[in-house]
Amino acid sequence: MHTDRDELFRNLWNDYKAVTPSAEKIHRLLADTQGGTIVNDHIALRTFDIDKTSLDKLAAHFLALGYFEGGEYHFEGKKLYAKHFEHEDPAAPKVFISELLVEKCSPELKAIVHGLVEQMDPEAVQADDFLYSGPHWQINYATYKELLAESEYAAWVAAWGFRANHFTVSVNELERFSSIEEINQVLKDEGFAVNSSGGEVKGSPDDLLEQSSTMADRVDVRFKDKIAAIPSCFYEFALRYRQPDGKLYSGFVPASADKIFESTNAGM
Repeated sequence: MHTDRDELFRNLWNDYKAVTPSAEKIHRLLADTQGGTIVNDHIALRTFDIDKTSLDKLAAHFLALGYFEGGEYHFEGKKLYAKHFEHEDPAAPKVFISELLVEKCSPELKAIVHGLVEQMDPEAVQADDFLYSGPHWQINYATYKELLAESEYAAWVAAWGFRANHFTVSVNELERFSSIEEINQVLKDEGFAVNSSGGEVKGSPDDLLEQSSTMADRVDVRFKDKIAAIPSCFYEFALRYRQPDGKLYSGFVPASADKIFESTNAGM
């Protein structure tokens, strides 16, 4: 496991950029427009709740770097469970890890996912590069489509494996933007698609968190039997508000996160 937090996030960013061509363009656009450093609020990772690949196995990489558990979240409709992790160092990005509750899915999906995970070396999860190592299995396109029909999340993990599903711009740290709406307008003016599920702005000042995101890029994936363009990763934007104690809210809003998940939907 990594012992250098900056190196881990640098490698996660480089892997993410490689499958998210819009990310660097947006990063550059905002840096040029607001004339400052782009600060990462959080990243998100997706996995299956099978022992080899469980949320806790992924979280261990961050706990080893001094992170601690910050909250847990349930997404009944999508059959997902999640936790977020944070660090005493305010400069450290937060980490949001979710997992698909495979046992709550159909027998067909369960069989497919277990078949994929069986292909994986159980020791792989401990490797330094595991969090940005991609899939550890082979899957054909028809099986991907079968997963997609039941769970977009399952299909995404099957195709993309282990990597940052998104990075997140901290709007609080931007000098020339003060609202999520302004960010969304700049993105749309430049031709980027904004996730409109549940509204383009998810959350409110009352929730202490407002978020928006682009729709995922479509990138070629090499399946076992063919190459096909499917949704990859997206870029998120977060504006946090102060709690009564004066500290910025550091958690997540389940109703908003539920809609952010849909940034990788193939049909949107």
